[in-house]
Amino acid sequence: MAAATVSEDEYDESELPAFTPMSWSLKEIRSAIPPHLFVMKTRVGLAYLARDLSLAIIAWTLATYIDPFSTRPDIRAFFTHAGAEVLRWSFWALYWWFQGLIFTGLWVIGHECGHGAFSDYQSLNDAIGFVIHSMLFTPYFSWKISHHRHHSNHASMERDEVYVPKTRSALGIPENASAYDYDEILGDTPVYTLFMLVRQQLFAFPAYLLCNVSGQPNYPKWTNHFDPNSILFTKSQRNAVIMSNIGITVVILFLRQASLNYGSSELVKYYGIPWLAVTHWFIMITYLHHTDPVVPHYRQNTWNVQRGAAATVDRPFLGWQGRFFLHDVAHYHVIHHFFPKLPFYNGEDATRHLKVFIGEHYISSDKPAFQALWENYNKCQFVEDSGEVLFYRDRRGHAVRSARRVED
Repeated sequence: MAAATVSEDEYDESELPAFTPMSWSLKEIRSAIPPHLFVMKTRVGLAYLARDLSLAIIAWTLATYIDPFSTRPDIRAFFTHAGAEVLRWSFWALYWWFQGLIFTGLWVIGHECGHGAFSDYQSLNDAIGFVIHSMLFTPYFSWKISHHRHHSNHASMERDEVYVPKTRSALGIPENASAYDYDEILGDTPVYTLFMLVRQQLFAFPAYLLCNVSGQPNYPKWTNHFDPNSILFTKSQRNAVIMSNIGITVVILFLRQASLNYGSSELVKYYGIPWLAVTHWFIMITYLHHTDPVVPHYRQNTWNVQRGAAATVDRPFLGWQGRFFLHDVAHYHVIHHFFPKLPFYNGEDATRHLKVFIGEHYISSDKPAFQALWENYNKCQFVEDSGEVLFYRDRRGHAVRSARRVED
C-alpha cells in the first residue's frame, strides 16, 4: 500500500483515500496462521544466541589488532603517518558498524525473551533476557512490563506506552490555522531538523527510560522505568523493577572497573560506541515501525487489539544485514504485533499467510530506511484533537489518508 503525494494547490481533504478499520477478530486472524509456526524450539533460539555471542567475541578480538597493526613502523612507512591514521580509524568505523549490529541482534534476542518467545521455559527466557539487556543498559523486567502494555494497547491514543502522536492542541496549533501559522509553529531549517533527528537517534531510548520522553502523555511528570513506585508498575511488580536496577548497577560497576584497568578511551572504543549504535538502531527501527503517514491511530471504542496490531509497518531494513544481524525484527514486525510469542525465525512464513488474510490492511514499505526516517520525521507532526481514527499531518496540516468509513 502506498500513498500519493499532492502539492499545496492540489490538496483536497475530501479526496483523500478512505480508510476502513478491519472487522476480523483476532481469533479469525490467528486461524489463518498454521499452528506449527507458533511452536518454539529452544535449541534453535540457543543456536542464534550462540552465533551472536560468537560474532561479538570475534569482532572484539579482531578489534584488538587494529591499533597495534596501524601503528607498526612498516605500516606507517608504507601508508605515511596520515594514511595509517586513516586506515586505523577506517578499521574502527568498520568495527563499530558491525559490532553495533551484532549488539543490536543480541538486544533483539533479549526482547524475544521478554515476550516469552525464545523458549517454552520462562525461567530460561528471563535469565537470558536479564543478562543480555542488563549488559546493554536496558532494565529487563521494567522494560518487559511496559513493553507488554505497549503491545496490549498499541495505537491507542489513550493507553499506548510509546510513540503516542502529539495532538494539534498540544502543539498550540489553531483549529483553522493558515499556512503561516503552520510554518511559524512547525517550520524548522533542515540543519535544525537534522540536529533534532540525530538527538532522537542517540538519546531517545535512554530519555524514554529515564523521563518517559515520547511515552504516554497522560502519565505524571518524571515517570520512569527505574522507580519501583512508578505508575508504570503494580505493587506486585516492584521487586522485578528492583532486580532490573540491580542488573544495571552491576554493569555500571563492571564498566567502571574496566575503565580503571584499561582506560576510558578503550572502553568507549570497544563498548561505548557500539552501545550507542544499539540505541540508534533500536530507535530507528521502532520509530519507523510506528511512525508513518499511512499508519492509523485510534481513540476510545474504535480501538481493538487487532486493529492496533495492524497499525505498524514492515520494512526491508538494511537488506541482508537486517535479516542476518537483526533477526528480521524490522522485516516482519507486523506479525510480531499480532502474535508476540511467535518465534522470530518463523516470522517470514507467518507473514505470508497474514498478508493473504488481511490484504490491504497489511502495511509495508520498500523505501530506503534513512530516506524514510528523514521523510517521516518531517511528515509526521501531529494528529487532530477529534475523530475516532487519526492519521499524522505534516508541516502544512496535510494528511495522506482519511477515516470517513469507520465500522466497529
